[in-house]
Amino acid sequence: YWYHPHPHGATAKQVFMGLAGMFIVNDAEEASLNLPSGEFEIPLIIQDKHFEGNNLEYSPNDDEIMTGYLGEQILVNGQHGPFVNVAATWYRLRILNGSTARVYNLSLTGGKEMIIIGSDGGLLAKPEALPSILLGPGERIDVLIDFSGLAAGKEIYLVSNKFSEYNVQGRQSFSLLKFNVDRAHNSNFTLPSTLSAINTLNPSLSVKTRTMDIAQMIGGDGGHGGMGRHSINGKIFEMDRVDETVSAGTTEIWEFDNSAGDEIHPMHIHGVQFQVLERIGGRNKILASEKGWKDTILLMPGEKVRVIMTFPEYTGVFVFHCHNLEHEDDGMMLNYKII
Repeated sequence: YWYHPHPHGATAKQVFMGLAGMFIVNDAEEASLNLPSGEFEIPLIIQDKHFEGNNLEYSPNDDEIMTGYLGEQILVNGQHGPFVNVAATWYRLRILNGSTARVYNLSLTGGKEMIIIGSDGGLLAKPEALPSILLGPGERIDVLIDFSGLAAGKEIYLVSNKFSEYNVQGRQSFSLLKFNVDRAHNSNFTLPSTLSAINTLNPSLSVKTRTMDIAQMIGGDGGHGGMGRHSINGKIFEMDRVDETVSAGTTEIWEFDNSAGDEIHPMHIHGVQFQVLERIGGRNKILASEKGWKDTILLMPGEKVRVIMTFPEYTGVFVFHCHNLEHEDDGMMLNYKII
């Protein structure tokens, strides 16, 4: 999981300037799997930054509020051009996209695959090997990498590849982190065939389906050069207004609809974990990283995603919003109340 401040209108700047971090929750089910740990478990927080001279500079213009503020320098755990010396064995990487807006298309050089074992809310039911993983702001993944058999001196890079020529988000590629294999290691680790027992939520349990239109732009206060503002269901955030009311302990389906949209929106719901039922349009499938518990879901232009969740028994007011933090600060956030 991760944490960051949430003052409306200033969330993006505070995260960009460094007010964010990670914490890890473990349990007995995970401990029984004998996953790589200690020096073989590495947390990675990826953030892009913009500098003016030696100083961090956060000053998005109107266009950058539309697309999200994209820094030209990529830092991992606060370091530029980082590297880590690794043994020729299995490693576990817990990766957070802590950028305000940038989407990363993660892969490894040398044809090596990542084995995904977990996402936002914990372990998946089973591991799955992937050549690349698209990770939106706010999303987390838990992956294993097998460096076994690699000779000392071998270098492997974690990179972000281009994924779109039509969206400014996907036109650049980056090297994020270099792994230097510098020693042999004997490991008794065996990749488990199963990881976690996940209670699949049945859509028949849902008492209500709510549709959230996240493609619509609205005018407001002549804001942002008259370009319009990001909204959900045609509304922008107001602190004292409750937009949706749900009952504690009930199950609902929410549809985030970006079918008519031309921007990328990672949608995040506070206070609950959900399961992904379906993606319609665009990539038109549920990805490996979306087969467990989630709290943030990435929607590309032209996509609709349906998620299902059971609301907790504790009551109160929570928010849901786009985790492109420029969009959030622009108004793309609503309140929901659990009663």
